[in-house]
Amino acid sequence: MKSEEYLTGIRQNKYEILAKAITLIESSLEKDKEKAIQLIDKCIPFSGKSIRIGISGTPGVGKSTFIEKLGFYLKKKYKIAILAIDPSSNISKGSILGDKTRMNQLTNAKNIFIRPSPSRGQLGGVCNHTRDSIILCEAAGFNIILIETVGVGQSEVMVEQMTDYFIYMTLCQNGDELQFIKKGILELSDLILINKSDQNKQKAEEVKFLLNNTIQNFQNHKKQTVMTNSVFNHIDTKGVWNCINDFVQENTRNGHITLNRQKQNTFWIKENIQTEFNNLLFKNKYVQKQMLDIKNTNTKKVTKRIINKLIKEGF
Repeated sequence: MKSEEYLTGIRQNKYEILAKAITLIESSLEKDKEKAIQLIDKCIPFSGKSIRIGISGTPGVGKSTFIEKLGFYLKKKYKIAILAIDPSSNISKGSILGDKTRMNQLTNAKNIFIRPSPSRGQLGGVCNHTRDSIILCEAAGFNIILIETVGVGQSEVMVEQMTDYFIYMTLCQNGDELQFIKKGILELSDLILINKSDQNKQKAEEVKFLLNNTIQNFQNHKKQTVMTNSVFNHIDTKGVWNCINDFVQENTRNGHITLNRQKQNTFWIKENIQTEFNNLLFKNKYVQKQMLDIKNTNTKKVTKRIINKLIKEGF
């Protein structure tokens, strides 16, 4: 299928074509990469009009259930794409891709598109091609993009660098347990959601108080909100959505979202350059030979020798 045919199908809201297009941009085959670049280029003029929301948190915190409830609340008014990133095994490189099975209410709902993708070992639980998938979904007319990440607590800056609003979900934990939440993740968060708070309401309020005190000490000049939430008995979808919508409205008016997306473009250009250079580097036969030389355990010496060789002779 040509890139023009993909674009036509995407613009005509054919979900099966959109799914195939995302598979194309995720492909590591050289013959698919050029076609993917062409397709993204054709989709860009139709992109940029959605609200991009990142959702992260530790495994078991209730991200998928929360997304299902939020999506069900918004689906009558908005067209929603859910990009759910599944963890990949570092051994088999495979993933479970089970997010659709955890969102039964949304799987067959109108105006909802759910796409699980493997993380492929990417830090922050974000697949390298997630940002491109956002562009394709926006070209298909989706005006809310929800990105559910692996939530392993690694380099969540990747999430923040492709979204307008970042939600971090945590459970009712005591002060000692809260110390394990990385400060960097809290600083990136626009909304910190204490989930399953009905299990211990008093403790949830204590955690909320502790987190509010913590974020007040940050010097990131960012308006942040801490909320309690129960997925099963009562989910305050209206309250959560009001937080998101108020933020987007304000930051659209003051131009911050446009400026932030421009900064994100710069970040991803750097990331793409680094990725391509890494690919070139490890395909180099000299580099491969040096890395197989397990006799020499002085890794810094081997690294310096490789760099000097490449500087002198190129890739």
